[in-house]
Amino acid sequence: MMYSDIPAAQTLVLNFRSRGVKNIVISPGSRNAPLTISFTKNPFFNCYSIVDERCAAFFALGMAQHLQEPVAVLCSSGSAMLNFYPAVAEAFYSDIPLIVISADRPAYRIDIGDGQTIRQENVLEKHTSYSANLKQDVSHARNTILKFGKSLLRESQEEVQSFNQTEIDRALTVAFLEKAPVHINIPFEEPLYGRVEEPSIERLDEKKFLTKSLSDNQDWEELAKTWANSSRKMILVGVNQPNTIEDEVLQKLANDPNTVLFTETTSNLHHPEFFESIDSIIAPIEKSGKKNTLFEQLRPELLLTFGGLIVSKKIKAFLREYTPKEHWHIDTKKANDTFYCLTKHITIGPNLFFKKIVGQDVTAQSEYKSFWERKKNQYEKKRDAYLKEIPFSDFKVFDHIIKGIPKGYQVHLANSSTVRYAQLFPMDRSLKVFCNRGTSGIDGSTSTAVGSSIFSAEPTLLLTGDLSFFYDSNGLWNQYLRPDFRIVLINNSGGGIFRILPGKEDTKEFETFFETSHGLSAKHLAEMYGFDYLVAENEDELLKGSNEFYATSDRPKLLEIRTPRELNNKILLGYFDFIS
Repeated sequence: MMYSDIPAAQTLVLNFRSRGVKNIVISPGSRNAPLTISFTKNPFFNCYSIVDERCAAFFALGMAQHLQEPVAVLCSSGSAMLNFYPAVAEAFYSDIPLIVISADRPAYRIDIGDGQTIRQENVLEKHTSYSANLKQDVSHARNTILKFGKSLLRESQEEVQSFNQTEIDRALTVAFLEKAPVHINIPFEEPLYGRVEEPSIERLDEKKFLTKSLSDNQDWEELAKTWANSSRKMILVGVNQPNTIEDEVLQKLANDPNTVLFTETTSNLHHPEFFESIDSIIAPIEKSGKKNTLFEQLRPELLLTFGGLIVSKKIKAFLREYTPKEHWHIDTKKANDTFYCLTKHITIGPNLFFKKIVGQDVTAQSEYKSFWERKKNQYEKKRDAYLKEIPFSDFKVFDHIIKGIPKGYQVHLANSSTVRYAQLFPMDRSLKVFCNRGTSGIDGSTSTAVGSSIFSAEPTLLLTGDLSFFYDSNGLWNQYLRPDFRIVLINNSGGGIFRILPGKEDTKEFETFFETSHGLSAKHLAEMYGFDYLVAENEDELLKGSNEFYATSDRPKLLEIRTPRELNNKILLGYFDFIS
């Protein structure tokens, strides 16, 4: 093993090792050399080199999302760290423990016109749960400090060491216990490449974390009574890790005659009694002549939510207008008042909550669930009929693709149109679905999927649109693409979602500044990054290419599906008219 000769670098690396943070994503640079040397020369760590800092941060986020443990991303000084920010914001709103490490220049080099210097301290504080700004060692490069930074010598190296140790410990504790992003900023003075075989600071023993204590101060008798007496209960589940809700709990919820359970594709919850396509229930009501009456029939007395953020705009608009009497959110960390009617935040896990509540004698009886089940059965039949009528389009492609995903795959959905189309079709329960819904940006979907695939026992499929794919094409610029990595790129030559949103107009300005129409193909990118490339421009080509696409191979594969830009929105909007 080899270490940097700079104490702060040694302290960070030894703390990471003692806490078990072993996956380190490194973007190349010079100022971070002390840490790069220390991490890469220690066999305990798995180190990954990603040049593009934005991609590196999403790559690390994908790993942390999959492993459900902290993963670090490291960069040099200057603007490099700012490219981490989109992934940091995503981690903040998705409760993912991303550890950002930024090497910095000494304070006396900042704002004097020196190269690669910006004000790095606390620059991420609005979207991290802790910012640790370490102090510069005064035992390293002492002659330079005497010349330019004498004020640093007011503290001894022992005091600096104690401060840095405490700050690193606090940052790591927050990352682990809060499942949140943290930032550690470390100033280094040259020389940066000195090495020692043994650290100069005391080795740290492996630390054990205290588990986070959860308050259980609820009146369970009162909660159970409210649950049993509610004749119209709605459960709405957002982003949820695969296999987190026990089958026993799912079965109890499915058997409750007064409960309508809406799932999103990102919820990873499946049962024949659940409602998998929220918009297919809401949209026909919006178009109905009895809109107010039907919405009143759907309005829950008790709304119960758990999981992350909700995709469906329609259910959010409905619940904000037709608010329930009570809204309980179950989460050990936070409760978003998404519908402006939150009444209780229950800070335990959903499995324990439902075991305490569900199964009590139901005193209120209603037709709530059975009525909406009939509506669900109607739209499912109409969806099948609609698919037989329409031409080749995004809508038909999503039906084919989702039906054709092999069992057991890990599926990453890009944002914008992709995740919204996926909401309309049932996913096989064996699939594990992920999507960056914390900020809902298109900027890192590819990088996140690649990072997540590293430790996946199953193959990974990225289902993406053209703007998201081309925007993050640097996400393929690395050496970690597995042969079983697959990308389905639905290329409708622009931002198709803007043709669905209000304000669409057939003008040159709309095509240029909203839809951003283009004529790009992924063929040459696929060749450059070593992908086998397939293309489909009609239904027959798509059906023929599917078997080849999923077949075992020595290289990753990309299937580009070209769909009609000016027809897709009409077919999607026509679907909601048809099922109405």
